Amino acid sequence: MSKLLRAAVIGVGSMGRNHARVYAEMEDVQLIAVADVDQAAAVRVANIYGVRAYADYRMMLEAEPLDLVTIAVPTRLHREVAEEAAAHGVHLFVEKPLAGSVEDAQAIIDAARAAGVKLGVGHIERFNPAILQLKVELDAGRLGRMFQLHARRVGPFPPRVEDVGVVFDLATHELNIMEYLANARVVSLYAETEREIHEQHEDLLSGVIKFDNGVVGVLDINWLTPTKIRELSVIGE
Repeated sequence: MSKLLRAAVIGVGSMGRNHARVYAEMEDVQLIAVADVDQAAAVRVANIYGVRAYADYRMMLEAEPLDLVTIAVPTRLHREVAEEAAAHGVHLFVEKPLAGSVEDAQAIIDAARAAGVKLGVGHIERFNPAILQLKVELDAGRLGRMFQLHARRVGPFPPRVEDVGVVFDLATHELNIMEYLANARVVSLYAETEREIHEQHEDLLSGVIKFDNGVVGVLDINWLTPTKIRELSVIGE
């Protein structure tokens, strides 16, 4: 029998709770502990899965023999938590976006490399069964040469999101999917953003992307539409 990977979750808000649930369901992973500055929240999640709860993630890293940790804290804290976990030799799975700036993202990458630990980012939409099947069809040449990818991800404003806008919270999904499907890198991007409801960050994005293989990407993303709509269309030969 292969060794169980010992996992923990730092930050048990809406996404962190999902990570804890999935770890608990995986046959090759053992959920060991959860941590959150809201100790009551940590205890609630810990009690569901029969694991230990911590209010201070540093104490958890010191006390628990972990193999990997999910980091699902607010984006502005990703670097601090990731660097600390990497320093303890723990593999990192960071909720997207990886960081709120290029500087912080590079620092997380550097910390993982220096510690010799693996670093993953939670771009879960790439593993959506519909996206995986679309990738199979495109790679088989059934659409011929690809011309355009058009992504529409709109819906009502989510009060839970405070520290980022639609660019980091939603557009990161679409950019990751487009790069994956086009099998190309972005060479140029033009975008307009607006802030209508969110107190600090943009809640509307319209963008046009050019990839190095000639494919054009179109982004239509907002938190201003009453009904959630998730659409991705591909135009080709």
